Amino acid sequence: MANRLESLPVKEQRGSRTRCVLFTEGTREEVAKRLTALVAPHAVVDPTRHVWAPKGFSDPAEGKLGDTAPFLSGTQREEISNWWLAVRHAAANTPNWDIISQATIGGREGLILVEAKAHDKELTKEAGGKLFDANASQDSTSNHKGIGACIDEASRSLSSVSGLAWHLSRDSHYQMSNRFAWSWKVTTMGIPVILVYLGFVKADEMKDRGIPFDNHEQWKQLVESQSQTLFPNAVWGSAWGVNGVQLIPLIRSETRAIG
Repeated sequence: MANRLESLPVKEQRGSRTRCVLFTEGTREEVAKRLTALVAPHAVVDPTRHVWAPKGFSDPAEGKLGDTAPFLSGTQREEISNWWLAVRHAAANTPNWDIISQATIGGREGLILVEAKAHDKELTKEAGGKLFDANASQDSTSNHKGIGACIDEASRSLSSVSGLAWHLSRDSHYQMSNRFAWSWKVTTMGIPVILVYLGFVKADEMKDRGIPFDNHEQWKQLVESQSQTLFPNAVWGSAWGVNGVQLIPLIRSETRAIG
C-alpha cells in the first residue's frame, strides 16, 4: 500500500481523494461490483462495457464532464462547457468529479457522479458562495454571471418538475448547487444521472483538518443540514424526472481503510 500511495501527490495520500482511488482499484469486475453496490438498487455497472474515472493507482486522474471522454460525446462536452462558461479561457474551470462512472439506470445508459468527503469541514466550508474578485477580468466577470444564470436555470426547472421549492444558488452552498446544476444539465441531454454524496467514515487520519464521520447517520445528518436551504430533504433518495429522464440524488457512506 505504501508504495502505491507514494504515486499520488503528498496532499492526496489521505482523506477522500485517496479513498476514491482505492475504491476504483482492482479488477474491472471488482470495481463494477463496488459501484453497483454503491447505488443499489438504482443502477448496474457492467465490467464488460462501462468505464469510470479514476481507474485506481494506474490512472488516478479525476474526470470533468466537459473534458474527459467517453462520458459524454464530443458534441455534448462542447454543449455543457459552453452552457457553463460564457468565455472559454485558460483560467476558467469546470467541476472535477471524485468518481464518474457509466451505468445502466432504469434501462437507459447513464452516469454515476460522485462527490466524496472524509470529514465535516470538507462539506461545511462550501456553505458560502462562489468567490469573486471585484478586480477580475471582464472574461471572469462574464463567467461569474453566467454560472449564476446556469444554476438559477437548473433550480427553476427542478422546482417545476418536482413540485418542491428549490433554491440552488451561486451565492450560497456553491459546490452543492453546482453539482446539482450539472447533474440536471446532463439529464436534459437525455442521460439519466445518479448523484452520490459519499461520506468515507472512520477517516481518522483527517482529525487535524476536521471531524471524521463515525457512522452513516452522522454523515447523512450533516449532508441534510447543508442542503436544507437549497431543497427539502425529500429530494434525497428519490427519482426525479426531467423530461422523462431520471435524476436520483443519494447519500451513501463507505468504510475504506488506508494502509
